[in-house]
Amino acid sequence: MSDTKANSHLIFLISTSLVTIPDSQLQSCGAKDCLMATVAPNNTSKPSKQLIYTLLSIFNGSSILAILLLIVFLESVQERMENEGEAGSRSPPLWSALLATFMLFKNDKRLRLLILLPLYSGMNQGFIYGEYTKSFATCALGIHFVGYVMICFSGASSLCSLLYGKISKYTGRAALFVLGAVIHFSCFITLLLWHPNPAHLPVFFVLPGLWGMADAVWQTQNNALYGVLFGKNKEAAFANYRLGESLGYVIAFGYSSFLCVSTKLYILLGVLIVTMMAYGIVEYLEPKTTNKSVATEDKSQEEKEEMKTEM
Repeated sequence: MSDTKANSHLIFLISTSLVTIPDSQLQSCGAKDCLMATVAPNNTSKPSKQLIYTLLSIFNGSSILAILLLIVFLESVQERMENEGEAGSRSPPLWSALLATFMLFKNDKRLRLLILLPLYSGMNQGFIYGEYTKSFATCALGIHFVGYVMICFSGASSLCSLLYGKISKYTGRAALFVLGAVIHFSCFITLLLWHPNPAHLPVFFVLPGLWGMADAVWQTQNNALYGVLFGKNKEAAFANYRLGESLGYVIAFGYSSFLCVSTKLYILLGVLIVTMMAYGIVEYLEPKTTNKSVATEDKSQEEKEEMKTEM
């Protein structure tokens, strides 16, 4: 992904001329970018169709190459199970999987609370992909900087994902969730107060890097949390997870053309606060639920032993 973004930077650099951003445009960059604002709106020029088609061809070609590599080099799960002597279970029909997905959401209070985690994950990624690249990087620096700015995001997210997987066994998932929330909260406040200017060049790269550090928390710990809490219903739980994340993308890109950037940041702030409250409730209730289930299992085991003794 980072290579693709670097290529997009080179294509934009070759295909566009480097011009000085006028002060009138800088006034509408960042959180001030608003279609209903009194200042001049963000009027960065749209790339040519040839440039768009070139980028789409590169991205689609990379996707096709990735699929071919998976087909050639990825070991078949069915063949591996046969080699290990395990009987492969048949996949349930589509209607049964859909029913299990919605029934789990209806019956499990924990899932109804935790669905906010993937929802927020999709919304914050939609903002960094859509709003930050347009209203901050492109508006103040030019479209040819978008690739390098996003490399900082994806690189930090990838490296921190590896790091969090190693340290989570020592810190626990709650500490990492708090870390991710604090970083994103700080980024939101900074973006609300900051006036983008080409003189602040390092800031344009530091903020996506910090955003990627926090995003790595949602990408790694969300999956781990769902796997731990819903071990008996993993397929239905992760189906709800992907549904929530996709809904977050839909919401973020859906209101992208109607709301001011500052309003979108306030929405993300509110969703982040509600999400962390819901997560805290689940963490508070989960030990009690676990202890109750363990006590129930112990009681049933004792009853079985008493019956054996009486017999």
